[in-house]
Amino acid sequence: MHKIFLTLSFFALFLPACAQDQQGFAPSNGVNIHYKIFGKGEPIVIINGGPGGNSEGFAYIASLLAEKYQAIIFDQRGTGKSVLPKLDSTTITMNLMREDLEALRKHLKLEKWVLMGQSFGGMLASYYASKYPDRVKGLIYSASGGLDLALRASIQNRIEELLTPTERKDLAYWNNKMAQGDTTRQTIKGRANVLASAYVVDKKHQKTIAERLLQVNLEINAIVWGDLTRIGYDCKPALKDFRAPALILQGRQDIITVDIAETAHRVLRNSRLVLLDKCSHYGWLDAKEKYISEIHKFMKKL
Repeated sequence: MHKIFLTLSFFALFLPACAQDQQGFAPSNGVNIHYKIFGKGEPIVIINGGPGGNSEGFAYIASLLAEKYQAIIFDQRGTGKSVLPKLDSTTITMNLMREDLEALRKHLKLEKWVLMGQSFGGMLASYYASKYPDRVKGLIYSASGGLDLALRASIQNRIEELLTPTERKDLAYWNNKMAQGDTTRQTIKGRANVLASAYVVDKKHQKTIAERLLQVNLEINAIVWGDLTRIGYDCKPALKDFRAPALILQGRQDIITVDIAETAHRVLRNSRLVLLDKCSHYGWLDAKEKYISEIHKFMKKL
Protein backbone atom coordinates (compact mmCIF):
# COMPACT_ATOMS: atom_id res chain seq x y z
CA MET A 1 0.00 0.00 0.00
CA HIS A 2 1.33 3.40 -0.92
CA LYS A 3 1.79 6.00 1.74
CA ILE A 4 -0.64 8.93 1.98
CA PHE A 5 1.32 11.79 3.47
CA LEU A 6 -0.39 13.89 6.13
CA THR A 7 1.17 16.92 4.50
CA LEU A 8 -1.83 17.11 2.18
CA SER A 9 -4.56 15.98 4.49
CA PHE A 10 -6.28 19.00 5.97
CA PHE A 11 -6.77 22.26 4.15
CA ALA A 12 -9.38 24.90 3.55
CA LEU A 13 -11.32 25.51 0.39
CA PHE A 14 -10.05 28.56 -1.45
CA LEU A 15 -12.80 30.85 -2.67
CA PRO A 16 -12.70 34.55 -3.59
CA ALA A 17 -12.27 36.80 -0.56
CA CYS A 18 -15.32 38.74 0.59
CA ALA A 19 -15.42 42.23 2.02
CA GLN A 20 -14.43 42.34 5.68
CA ASP A 21 -15.27 44.97 8.29
CA GLN A 22 -11.71 45.34 9.55
CA GLN A 23 -8.30 43.73 9.58
CA GLY A 24 -5.12 44.18 11.55
CA PHE A 25 -2.28 42.52 13.42
CA ALA A 26 -2.05 41.10 16.94
CA PRO A 27 1.54 40.92 18.32
CA SER A 28 2.44 37.52 19.77
CA ASN A 29 5.82 35.97 20.61
CA GLY A 30 7.89 37.23 17.72
CA VAL A 31 5.15 37.41 15.10
CA ASN A 32 2.31 39.74 14.21
CA ILE A 33 -0.78 37.61 13.70
CA HIS A 34 -2.81 38.94 10.80
CA TYR A 35 -6.59 38.78 11.19
CA LYS A 36 -9.77 39.82 9.42
CA ILE A 37 -13.18 40.39 10.95
CA PHE A 38 -16.48 39.90 9.14
CA GLY A 39 -19.86 41.03 10.47
CA LYS A 40 -21.07 41.83 13.97
CA GLY A 41 -22.49 39.93 16.89
CA GLU A 42 -21.31 36.95 18.93
CA PRO A 43 -17.61 36.42 18.10
CA ILE A 44 -16.60 33.18 16.37
CA VAL A 45 -12.93 32.67 15.60
CA ILE A 46 -12.50 30.29 12.68
CA ILE A 47 -9.33 28.21 12.91
CA ASN A 48 -8.38 26.91 9.49
CA GLY A 49 -6.98 23.53 8.64
CA GLY A 50 -3.54 22.68 7.40
CA PRO A 51 -1.31 23.17 9.09
CA GLY A 52 0.63 25.40 6.75
CA GLY A 53 -2.23 27.04 4.89
CA ASN A 54 -3.28 30.66 5.22
CA SER A 55 -6.79 31.75 6.15
CA GLU A 56 -7.89 33.23 2.81
CA GLY A 57 -9.73 30.05 1.93
CA PHE A 58 -12.05 30.68 4.89
CA ALA A 59 -13.28 34.10 3.78
CA TYR A 60 -16.28 32.38 2.22
CA ILE A 61 -17.48 30.52 5.32
CA ALA A 62 -16.71 33.65 7.38
CA SER A 63 -18.96 35.69 5.09
CA LEU A 64 -21.77 33.16 5.54
CA LEU A 65 -21.50 33.29 9.32
CA ALA A 66 -21.13 37.09 9.27
CA GLU A 67 -24.81 37.37 8.40
CA LYS A 68 -25.52 36.77 12.09
CA TYR A 69 -22.21 36.77 13.97
CA GLN A 70 -18.78 38.37 14.15
CA ALA A 71 -16.61 35.92 12.23
CA ILE A 72 -12.83 36.18 12.71
CA ILE A 73 -10.22 34.50 10.54
CA PHE A 74 -6.46 34.72 11.05
CA ASP A 75 -3.23 33.55 9.45
CA GLN A 76 -1.46 31.04 11.67
CA ARG A 77 2.18 31.88 12.41
CA GLY A 78 4.40 31.67 9.36
CA THR A 79 1.48 31.62 6.92
CA GLY A 80 -0.08 34.41 4.88
CA LYS A 81 0.70 37.81 6.36
CA SER A 82 1.75 36.38 9.76
CA VAL A 83 5.38 36.41 8.67
CA LEU A 84 8.17 34.78 10.65
CA PRO A 85 11.90 35.56 10.11
CA LYS A 86 12.65 31.82 10.14
CA LEU A 87 10.66 28.61 10.08
CA ASP A 88 11.80 25.84 12.39
CA SER A 89 10.89 23.85 15.49
CA THR A 90 11.73 26.81 17.76
CA THR A 91 9.45 29.32 16.02
CA ILE A 92 6.50 27.05 15.21
CA THR A 93 5.06 24.87 17.97
CA MET A 94 1.58 24.01 19.21
CA ASN A 95 2.30 25.95 22.40
CA LEU A 96 3.19 29.07 20.43
CA MET A 97 0.17 28.66 18.17
CA ARG A 98 -2.06 28.33 21.21
CA GLU A 99 -0.59 31.51 22.66
CA ASP A 100 -1.13 33.26 19.32
CA LEU A 101 -4.83 32.57 19.70
CA GLU A 102 -4.86 33.95 23.22
CA ALA A 103 -2.92 37.03 22.09
CA LEU A 104 -5.53 37.59 19.39
CA ARG A 105 -8.37 37.32 21.90
CA LYS A 106 -6.72 39.86 24.18
CA HIS A 107 -5.91 42.16 21.27
CA LEU A 108 -9.58 42.14 20.23
CA LYS A 109 -10.62 42.72 23.86
CA LEU A 110 -12.97 39.74 23.92
CA GLU A 111 -13.78 38.20 27.29
CA LYS A 112 -14.93 34.94 25.70
CA TRP A 113 -15.41 33.64 22.19
CA VAL A 114 -16.63 30.64 20.27
CA LEU A 115 -13.91 28.53 18.64
CA MET A 116 -14.71 26.90 15.32
CA GLY A 117 -11.98 24.51 14.22
CA GLN A 118 -11.93 22.96 10.76
CA SER A 119 -9.86 19.79 10.40
CA PHE A 120 -6.43 20.50 11.97
CA GLY A 121 -8.06 23.67 13.28
CA GLY A 122 -10.19 21.49 15.54
CA MET A 123 -7.01 20.07 17.05
CA LEU A 124 -5.67 23.56 17.73
CA ALA A 125 -9.05 24.60 19.17
CA SER A 126 -8.93 21.63 21.55
CA TYR A 127 -5.39 22.47 22.57
CA TYR A 128 -6.41 26.06 23.31
CA ALA A 129 -9.50 24.98 25.27
CA SER A 130 -7.40 22.60 27.35
CA LYS A 131 -5.46 25.57 28.75
CA TYR A 132 -8.02 28.39 28.52
CA PRO A 133 -11.41 26.74 29.17
CA ASP A 134 -12.75 29.85 30.88
CA ARG A 135 -12.23 31.87 27.69
CA VAL A 136 -14.26 29.48 25.54
CA LYS A 137 -18.00 30.11 25.29
CA GLY A 138 -18.49 27.22 22.91
CA LEU A 139 -16.66 24.84 20.57
CA ILE A 140 -17.63 23.99 17.01
CA TYR A 141 -15.74 21.09 15.46
CA SER A 142 -15.98 20.95 11.68
CA ALA A 143 -14.47 17.74 10.28
CA SER A 144 -12.04 17.95 13.19
CA GLY A 145 -8.79 16.04 13.35
CA GLY A 146 -9.74 14.94 16.86
CA LEU A 147 -8.60 15.15 20.46
CA ASP A 148 -5.54 12.95 19.97
CA LEU A 149 -3.44 11.46 17.16
CA ALA A 150 -5.67 8.45 16.50
CA LEU A 151 -6.49 9.68 12.99
CA ARG A 152 -2.99 8.75 11.83
CA ALA A 153 -3.91 5.08 12.01
CA SER A 154 -6.86 5.41 9.63
CA ILE A 155 -6.36 8.39 7.33
CA GLN A 156 -4.38 6.54 4.65
CA ASN A 157 -6.88 3.72 4.22
CA ARG A 158 -9.81 6.10 4.49
CA ILE A 159 -8.62 8.32 1.64
CA GLU A 160 -8.08 5.30 -0.58
CA GLU A 161 -11.56 4.01 0.25
CA LEU A 162 -13.06 7.26 -1.03
CA LEU A 163 -11.22 7.08 -4.34
CA THR A 164 -12.29 5.08 -7.37
CA PRO A 165 -10.08 2.18 -8.51
CA THR A 166 -8.72 4.37 -11.31
CA GLU A 167 -7.99 7.20 -8.88
CA ARG A 168 -6.18 4.82 -6.55
CA LYS A 169 -3.95 3.72 -9.42
CA ASP A 170 -3.29 7.34 -10.34
CA LEU A 171 -2.45 8.18 -6.73
CA ALA A 172 -0.04 5.25 -6.55
CA TYR A 173 1.64 6.53 -9.71
CA TRP A 174 2.17 10.04 -8.33
CA ASN A 175 3.22 8.69 -4.91
CA ASN A 176 5.86 6.54 -6.57
CA LYS A 177 7.24 9.50 -8.49
CA MET A 178 7.48 11.54 -5.28
CA ALA A 179 9.07 8.63 -3.42
CA GLN A 180 11.74 8.56 -6.13
CA GLY A 181 12.50 12.23 -5.49
CA ASP A 182 10.34 13.85 -8.16
CA THR A 183 8.90 16.95 -6.50
CA THR A 184 8.30 18.94 -9.67
CA ARG A 185 5.22 21.12 -9.93
CA GLN A 186 3.69 18.69 -12.41
CA THR A 187 4.01 15.73 -10.04
CA ILE A 188 2.75 17.58 -6.98
CA LYS A 189 -0.16 18.99 -8.97
CA GLY A 190 -1.05 15.57 -10.37
CA ARG A 191 -1.14 14.09 -6.90
CA ALA A 192 -3.22 16.98 -5.52
CA ASN A 193 -5.77 16.60 -8.31
CA VAL A 194 -6.33 12.98 -7.36
CA LEU A 195 -6.41 13.56 -3.61
CA ALA A 196 -8.94 16.39 -3.96
CA SER A 197 -11.54 13.89 -5.13
CA ALA A 198 -11.69 12.40 -1.62
CA TYR A 199 -12.41 15.77 0.00
CA VAL A 200 -15.87 16.41 -1.42
CA VAL A 201 -18.88 14.42 -2.54
CA ASP A 202 -19.86 17.20 -4.94
CA LYS A 203 -17.08 16.85 -7.52
CA LYS A 204 -17.65 20.27 -9.06
CA HIS A 205 -15.44 21.62 -6.26
CA GLN A 206 -12.60 19.17 -6.87
CA LYS A 207 -10.46 21.44 -9.04
CA THR A 208 -10.73 24.34 -6.61
CA ILE A 209 -9.71 22.15 -3.68
CA ALA A 210 -6.75 20.79 -5.63
CA GLU A 211 -5.57 24.36 -6.21
CA ARG A 212 -5.80 25.05 -2.50
CA LEU A 213 -3.81 21.92 -1.67
CA LEU A 214 -0.98 23.26 -3.79
CA GLN A 215 -0.78 26.46 -1.74
CA VAL A 216 0.20 24.88 1.57
CA ASN A 217 3.64 25.44 3.01
CA LEU A 218 4.89 21.87 3.33
CA GLU A 219 7.76 22.92 5.59
CA ILE A 220 5.37 24.36 8.16
CA ASN A 221 3.10 21.36 7.82
CA ALA A 222 5.95 18.97 8.63
CA ILE A 223 7.13 21.11 11.56
CA VAL A 224 3.69 21.16 13.18
CA TRP A 225 3.05 17.45 12.74
CA GLY A 226 6.47 16.83 14.20
CA ASP A 227 5.59 18.93 17.22
CA LEU A 228 2.25 17.16 17.65
CA THR A 229 4.19 13.92 17.85
CA ARG A 230 6.83 15.38 20.17
CA ILE A 231 4.27 16.60 22.73
CA GLY A 232 2.18 13.44 22.44
CA TYR A 233 -0.88 15.50 21.52
CA ASP A 234 -3.82 14.21 23.58
CA CYS A 235 -6.44 16.61 24.91
CA LYS A 236 -8.80 13.98 26.27
CA PRO A 237 -7.64 14.14 29.92
CA ALA A 238 -7.72 17.96 29.99
CA LEU A 239 -11.16 18.20 28.37
CA LYS A 240 -12.99 15.50 30.31
CA ASP A 241 -14.26 18.20 32.72
CA PHE A 242 -14.83 20.84 30.02
CA ARG A 243 -18.32 22.23 30.52
CA ALA A 244 -18.94 24.66 27.66
CA PRO A 245 -21.27 23.44 24.87
CA ALA A 246 -19.69 21.77 21.85
CA LEU A 247 -21.09 21.02 18.40
CA ILE A 248 -19.39 18.27 16.40
CA LEU A 249 -20.15 18.35 12.67
CA GLN A 250 -18.91 15.34 10.73
CA GLY A 251 -19.55 14.15 7.19
CA ARG A 252 -20.32 10.46 6.83
CA GLN A 253 -18.02 10.33 3.78
CA ASP A 254 -15.26 12.43 5.33
CA ILE A 255 -11.58 11.56 4.98
CA ILE A 256 -11.60 11.57 8.80
CA THR A 257 -13.42 8.52 10.08
CA VAL A 258 -16.56 8.92 12.18
CA ASP A 259 -14.96 7.25 15.21
CA ILE A 260 -12.75 10.34 15.64
CA ALA A 261 -15.86 12.48 16.10
CA GLU A 262 -17.48 9.85 18.33
CA THR A 263 -14.46 9.92 20.64
CA ALA A 264 -14.75 13.70 20.99
CA HIS A 265 -18.48 13.31 21.67
CA ARG A 266 -17.79 10.84 24.50
CA VAL A 267 -15.12 13.03 26.10
CA LEU A 268 -16.95 16.35 25.84
CA ARG A 269 -19.86 15.98 28.24
CA ASN A 270 -21.89 18.88 26.89
CA SER A 271 -21.54 18.02 23.21
CA ARG A 272 -23.83 17.21 20.30
CA LEU A 273 -22.70 15.08 17.38
CA VAL A 274 -24.29 15.71 13.97
CA LEU A 275 -23.45 13.34 11.13
CA LEU A 276 -24.01 14.88 7.71
CA ASP A 277 -25.19 12.63 4.89
CA LYS A 278 -23.53 12.76 1.46
CA CYS A 279 -20.84 14.97 2.92
CA SER A 280 -17.06 14.69 3.01
CA HIS A 281 -14.55 17.20 4.40
CA TYR A 282 -16.37 20.46 3.63
CA GLY A 283 -19.79 20.61 5.22
CA TRP A 284 -20.52 24.07 3.88
CA LEU A 285 -20.13 22.69 0.34
CA ASP A 286 -21.60 19.19 0.42
CA ALA A 287 -24.35 19.88 2.98
CA LYS A 288 -24.51 23.67 3.19
CA GLU A 289 -28.10 24.10 4.38
CA LYS A 290 -27.85 21.51 7.16
CA TYR A 291 -24.35 22.61 8.13
CA ILE A 292 -25.26 26.28 8.58
CA SER A 293 -28.58 25.43 10.22
CA GLU A 294 -26.87 23.35 12.90
CA ILE A 295 -24.44 26.18 13.66
CA HIS A 296 -27.32 28.63 14.01
CA LYS A 297 -29.16 26.29 16.40
CA PHE A 298 -26.02 25.84 18.44
CA MET A 299 -25.31 29.57 18.67
CA LYS A 300 -28.86 30.37 19.77
CA LYS A 301 -28.46 28.16 22.84
CA LEU A 302 -25.23 29.77 24.07
